[in-house]
Amino acid sequence: MMNSTDIQKKDSKYIANTYKRFPIALTAGEGAAARDPEGKEYIDFTSGIGVNCLGYADRGWADAVAAQAHKLQHVSNLYSTQPDTEVAEKLCRYTGFSKVFFGNSGAEANEGALKVARKYGIEKHGEQCNTVITLNNSFHGRTITTLSATGQDSFHQFFFPFTEGFKFVDAGDIEGLKDAVDETVCGIMIELIQGEGGVVPVDAEFVKEAACLCKEKDLVFAIDEVQTGIGRTGTFLCYEQFDVEPDVVSLAKGIGGGLPLGAVMMNEKTGDVLGFGQHGSTFGGNPVACAGASYVLDQVMKPEFLEAVRNKSEYMRKKLLEIPQIKSVTGLGLMLGAELEEGMAAGEIAGKCVEEGLLVLTAKTKLRFLPPLIISHEEIDRGIEILARVLKG
Repeated sequence: MMNSTDIQKKDSKYIANTYKRFPIALTAGEGAAARDPEGKEYIDFTSGIGVNCLGYADRGWADAVAAQAHKLQHVSNLYSTQPDTEVAEKLCRYTGFSKVFFGNSGAEANEGALKVARKYGIEKHGEQCNTVITLNNSFHGRTITTLSATGQDSFHQFFFPFTEGFKFVDAGDIEGLKDAVDETVCGIMIELIQGEGGVVPVDAEFVKEAACLCKEKDLVFAIDEVQTGIGRTGTFLCYEQFDVEPDVVSLAKGIGGGLPLGAVMMNEKTGDVLGFGQHGSTFGGNPVACAGASYVLDQVMKPEFLEAVRNKSEYMRKKLLEIPQIKSVTGLGLMLGAELEEGMAAGEIAGKCVEEGLLVLTAKTKLRFLPPLIISHEEIDRGIEILARVLKG
């Protein structure tokens, strides 16, 4: 087996330099802890940016994936398979949505949601009805179109021309939202917690107003649950806590438990918008990924599992607020952001945490935490102890 230095040297030589990697290499893990080739353990408060919802090497998940890989690893979407139909059925029965489209990632799911909104608008209200409203400080992906939908100027560089047909309003600005809706607008897409934007929850009244506006004007109300979905915020989907009913929901990250999978869920209003040949994905609904997803859903949809997430959220929030250098904690469930005292740089703190055996994320000026949903109280305590030591200096 290569050591950490060998892996990092090959990484630097052969892999495109698009990630600012920390100076470690991970080769194994169990639960909420990962290990490098030398055997050093790291408590993981990131879960692969919200992907490994059941932690590392969950036995049931791994067995489900392996069993499917021994039977059918891939088949064209020209044919039906059992794993993706089972996942779609579980999603629809639990949520009340009508149809599901499978892709590979959050960006791809959001692309699908945007296509649904635009086609719906054009068919119902005319060719001019093709603009989608998103929020300032949002993040929806790294393809050209999802970058265009992202409401942060820092992402609107280098890759011109960006896709047209987007308007941006501030989260919470109800009057600004109403003013932005005209005959060209076909839909509104929002994150309920702006993850990359700093783990900032969107005001519930604003969300309700957006939903009402879409219903009144016959627009598509789309919610980006790529990061907030699959139990991350303490309910299966975050919108359950906002008392709204979206027309479209995009999913990814946690749904596959570690394998690439994205989904677009559509209700009766939008379920038949996309017709033959109007959307597709070679690997969408891959049998192996869906076998893992089916196992994930069987765990995460349990009421007691979601209750445990909420309990651990309260516990972790309390522990974080006991650290003097943390001024506030934002977010829901196990999607939390910590505001640091003035003068502390989140990126620098994250690097020091890695050195001490803790993996954390950043979101603008905050530390961001997305631990596996199965993390234990003991693992939370171990991670918090390291964080407190690093912040104390």
